[in-house]
Amino acid sequence: MYKVSVLILRAAGINCDEETAHAFRLAGAERVDPVHINAFIQGRRRLSEYDVLVLSGGFSYGDDLSGGKVLANEMQCKLMEDVEGFIGAGKLILGICNGFQVLVKMGLLPQTEPGGRRQEATVFYNDSGKFECRWVYLRRNPASPCVFTRDMPETIYIPVANGEGKVMLASEDVRARLGPGGHIALQYVNPPWVAAGEATAETAYPWSPNGSVDAIAGICDATGRIFGLMPHPERYTHPTHHPRWTREGRREPDGLHIFRNAVNYVRGAQ
Repeated sequence: MYKVSVLILRAAGINCDEETAHAFRLAGAERVDPVHINAFIQGRRRLSEYDVLVLSGGFSYGDDLSGGKVLANEMQCKLMEDVEGFIGAGKLILGICNGFQVLVKMGLLPQTEPGGRRQEATVFYNDSGKFECRWVYLRRNPASPCVFTRDMPETIYIPVANGEGKVMLASEDVRARLGPGGHIALQYVNPPWVAAGEATAETAYPWSPNGSVDAIAGICDATGRIFGLMPHPERYTHPTHHPRWTREGRREPDGLHIFRNAVNYVRGAQ
């Protein structure tokens, strides 16, 4: 059986790398390496060694300019040729929370028009004006080509934790291209007891915790191989992570689906 290799890219301020590595190991990846970005900048390691590149959550470089902006600039200026080669080889990229912010500000997501790396979106301060740390319901878009959300339940429940989680789009043209292309992979939804199946654009605070356009929680590119989301799937990979597990019993952890899908895709592509 092919051995799946995953790189968890580290940098100053990243603080969810170990949880994300643990999630990939649970999902069956044989090699999971948290490695500092300097090892790649200095040429001591190569992105091409891996099947999956992961930018995990945290506050890279203190989010001093804005969430993920410094790391995005560093990758664009120092590693972009390697990143483009990685993408060209048909490999997977996952960005979680701060990692999602990085991918958006690099122009890798949503990239609704092929052939360029123009930044089409940003991730801004939450409408609430505060750090939001809560569990949220997400609905999967069945029309999305996203590799990471395939065959997941229609609705999942995972934590969100961010101060800058509001997805904003560069123009109405970008917004118009998002839906038909399936770029919106996950959206915040109200819980079943509030309004089951209600349109996500109407999802209210706190279930849409940051005020994102069209309640966007996760976006992929046109290939489905590059995916970013603001919530933290790595924080729900064991049944006992669920806040109500003692009352409702153990269940399959929703977050684990995302990591298993990545591992299974890589194995199927070999």
